[in-house]
Amino acid sequence: MNTKTFITGLTILFASITAKAQVQTDPDSLTHELQEIIVTAKQPATKLVGSTLVSSIPGSNLATLGNTLDVLAQLPMIKVQDDAVSVIGKHNLEIYINGRQMRDEQELRQILSSNLKKVELLMAPGAAYASTTDAVLRITTRRNFIDGLSATNQLQVKRRRKWSVMDDLDLSYRTGNLELFVNGSVNYDNSLAKGTTTNTLTYEGTKTVVGSSQNNSYPTETGVVKAGFNYAKDSQSAGAYYRYNPEHGDFSNSGTEWIDSNPALRRDIDKLIRAHSHLASVYYENTFANKYRIHFDGDFRLSEGNSSVATTYPESADPDVNSTDKRKSSLWAAKLYLDYPIWNGNFTIGTQDSYTHTKLDYHMLNSLIGEYIPSSLTDTRQTSAALFASWSRMFGKFSLSAGARYEYVDYDFRTDRKRDKDVSRRDHMLTPDISLGYTFNNDAQISLSYKMSTVKPPYSRLTGSLNYVGQHEIEGGNPSLRDERMHDIRLFGMWKDFILQGDLTRSLDTFAYIKELYPANSLQLLMHPVNIDVTALSLYLVWSKPVGCWTPNVTAGLYRQWLTLDNTSHNKPIFSYYFDNTFSLPHGWSITANMNGQTEGDMHTNRFGATWMSIDASVVKTFLNRSLTVRLSATDIFNTANNDWTMNTCGVFVDKKQSYDRRGIALSLIYRFQPRKSTYKGVPASEAELKRL
Repeated sequence: MNTKTFITGLTILFASITAKAQVQTDPDSLTHELQEIIVTAKQPATKLVGSTLVSSIPGSNLATLGNTLDVLAQLPMIKVQDDAVSVIGKHNLEIYINGRQMRDEQELRQILSSNLKKVELLMAPGAAYASTTDAVLRITTRRNFIDGLSATNQLQVKRRRKWSVMDDLDLSYRTGNLELFVNGSVNYDNSLAKGTTTNTLTYEGTKTVVGSSQNNSYPTETGVVKAGFNYAKDSQSAGAYYRYNPEHGDFSNSGTEWIDSNPALRRDIDKLIRAHSHLASVYYENTFANKYRIHFDGDFRLSEGNSSVATTYPESADPDVNSTDKRKSSLWAAKLYLDYPIWNGNFTIGTQDSYTHTKLDYHMLNSLIGEYIPSSLTDTRQTSAALFASWSRMFGKFSLSAGARYEYVDYDFRTDRKRDKDVSRRDHMLTPDISLGYTFNNDAQISLSYKMSTVKPPYSRLTGSLNYVGQHEIEGGNPSLRDERMHDIRLFGMWKDFILQGDLTRSLDTFAYIKELYPANSLQLLMHPVNIDVTALSLYLVWSKPVGCWTPNVTAGLYRQWLTLDNTSHNKPIFSYYFDNTFSLPHGWSITANMNGQTEGDMHTNRFGATWMSIDASVVKTFLNRSLTVRLSATDIFNTANNDWTMNTCGVFVDKKQSYDRRGIALSLIYRFQPRKSTYKGVPASEAELKRL
């Protein structure tokens, strides 16, 4: 379906529904009006509770910024870039909305800032979460019990090097104990990235340079259709939903490649992607005897995708290099847990189980290239069964929490229908965690925690297939990757307006990318992940203190690792800073101005370039009694963000110069008619497996 036609249809449907709904009488108009009255916006309060940063949103100057992404970008230790949320100093983040894990980033767009109640950032998640989880973001929304229709439409138009547009329509109808909801969104996104890659090595006793230039265009069309229900009465609640997510992508790369001082050879790469996924989810929750809470989640996910890649050399007699791949994956998962008080504390016990099946059928259509990048059929199946338990209690000014997670994993890997005994394996893993905290007073507290975890590589990195990048370059996965074993000691402290986080990790068999010579009849360089051992220290100091209408958040950080690979040290520290500012002005105006930067330094096998200062800003204005929010934002205003990196592994030095199109402006319009959040409480039964897929 044409993107513009779909957007127009959504807008017409929204206008029609709103026109009909506005002539109806609000059954509880007095209550509705009282909920909208805010005399003076207060500053958001962020406090450290144990190892959790807790921010209250209602009535603050963040409540009128737009949607949840706009709010998260202004909170300490949280970074939002191109709608992707991350936690500073953490790699694996899980996001939960009203107790259920977020399925896709669209959900954060769909929740308006005025509907947020509380945002909690768990910096030391326990055994109840997957062992891969470094941090957990828990978002709680405000409740609204008014029966009737709720509708919200969000439209965003963005201009960077290319135009992009997004439209989202969210409808909800509540009657008594039942809520029905349906959501439709479409996103046309187009980005442009430019760069060069230079590889320097010694080949057959001679210094050799292999280079290429890239001019990548990434136009994609994605859509989401989601429908479901929630039912809640007394202490019981249940719900289910179905989501369909199609995706079309037409990527192109117009560049060149060369070797030594030979003339550059023009190269065009075109990639066509057609994919879709289905997700069905159910949940049930019940509290009985006023103290026992039981929760169940079940999920089924099926995704399929086809892609074809054509590499041509229009000014050369070299033959085209074409390949195709077909991927299909499915997931069955369930999670069941019980909460109840015991020994003057709270105890949680549960099980989390899943079965995953992924198949990749790759065909190299160029017979010459097929001699070293052969066609292959890979098939992976994994059965996982986990038991977890955790207990927490307060002892006066002391707080203690402890937990453990046992997991059994049966991993079966097959290539061309033949089982690979070296890669297939069965693992038994026990991962404990413990945390001890002490509260001096309301302005000072400290906590120390330890966690041992097992991190499984994403399936995309376990594939055995190779991808053709150029006449002398290959990229691929590594089916022999082992699971990472990580030991993590974390220190948290708060004193008045200052918060300190310290993290010391020892990772065994974590994965990092290297580039090395690949055995072939001609010069070939292969980039793929391998297991490494690394020790890392991170320190972050946060200061936040409201000053009138101004709320600043200042973060200063240090990352330092100890890694030696092939007698090459990768130990240069990275110093970073983040300075976020929110200004709440009269008459519904708000302004944000954020800047950040970092020094050059190493992270795993990459040395990232320095960005001394990158600035984003936005202006927000509300109209029609806050029913309409208009937001004008600008990113990387001075085009100073540095995305360059180098890599020195296995005798190959890689110098990557790249320029993303982060600098641009965006206009967002949000219109609300009786906006109301979904009360779906389900949690994905296997969040780790969903993320790996």
